[in-house]
Amino acid sequence: MAKKQALSENKTLGHFLALMFFVAIGYFFYIASSNMNYVWKWNSVPKYFVYEETHSIEALTDGKLVFEYNKYFIQGDDRVELKDLDSSFSFDYKVGEDVYEGDVIASKSEMMPGPVLSGLWVTLKISFFAMILTLIIGIIVALMKLSSMIFLRDIATVYITIVRGTPLLVQIFLFYFIVANIFELERFVAGILSLGIFFGAYMAEILRGAIQSIDKGQLEAAKSLGISNFQAMRYIILPQAFKRALPTLVGETIALVKDSSLVSVISITDLTKVGKEIVANTFSPFETWIVIALLYLCITSSLSYIGHRIEKNMTAKGGMS
Repeated sequence: MAKKQALSENKTLGHFLALMFFVAIGYFFYIASSNMNYVWKWNSVPKYFVYEETHSIEALTDGKLVFEYNKYFIQGDDRVELKDLDSSFSFDYKVGEDVYEGDVIASKSEMMPGPVLSGLWVTLKISFFAMILTLIIGIIVALMKLSSMIFLRDIATVYITIVRGTPLLVQIFLFYFIVANIFELERFVAGILSLGIFFGAYMAEILRGAIQSIDKGQLEAAKSLGISNFQAMRYIILPQAFKRALPTLVGETIALVKDSSLVSVISITDLTKVGKEIVANTFSPFETWIVIALLYLCITSSLSYIGHRIEKNMTAKGGMS
C-alpha cells in the first residue's frame, strides 16, 4: 500500500503558499511606500538604459549652403566647410538657400546607451578580469601552500592571513592611494588588482582543500608511470580538484561580482557609481536602486545557472569526483 503523502510535502500547495507569502510581502511594501508620500518616477527609468540624442549642425557664418565634392559648405565672404554633415541628417535648408550665422542647418537623432548600460559594461569588465586574476593567484598560492619548500608555504600563509583578515574596502583604499600611486596605475587597473588579490586568497584556500581531498594514491601512481609532479598536477589532480570545488568557485565568482560595487569608492563608474549619480541628479532613490539591484541579480543568477548547468553536465558524465 502506497504511503500517503503528507500535506506539507505537497508541491502544488507548497508553491502556492510560497507565492502567497511573497504577494503579502509585496503588498506590505506597497502600502508602506504609499504612506511615504513618495512620487514614483518609473517613466524615467528607460532613459537610464537608452536615450535619444539630437545632433545639430549650425551655420558658422552668413552665406549660401553649397554642396560640392560630396561635402557641404557655406559660401560667404569665405568658404567654410560644414564638417560631419552628411545625407543622414534631416535638412532645414536646401542647397542654394541663404543661411545666417547660428541657424540650425540640419539635425539628426540617435539612440545612445544610457548611464546604466555604460556602468553595467564597466562592472562586467572589472568582474571578468578580476576573476581571471583571482584564478591565477588562487592556483599559484594553493600550490605554494602545498609545497615542500618552507619559505613558499610561509609566504602563502602570510598573504592569506593578511588578505582574509582585513576588509576589502580598506584594501581598495590602501591599494589605490599607495600602490597605485607608486606605480602610476589607472583606477580601473587598481580596482581589478584589489579584487583579484582579495579573492585570490579565498580561492587559494578553496583549491588547497580540493587538491588535498584527492586521493594521494593517484599522485603516487602517476610517479610510478614516470609522470612528473607538474604533469600530474596539471592533467590529473587539478582537473579533479576544480570539479569538486566547482560549487564553491561559482559562489566566490558571485561574491566577486557583488563586491565589485565597492570599487565605486575610487570613482570607477560602475553600476553602483552610476546609481549614485542618477540619484543625485534625479532625486529618485527607490526606482534607481531597485533597477541597480535587479541588474546585479540578473548577473549573479546567470552565473549561478551556468554553474548549475556545468555541474549537471559533469555529474551526467561520471560525477563530480
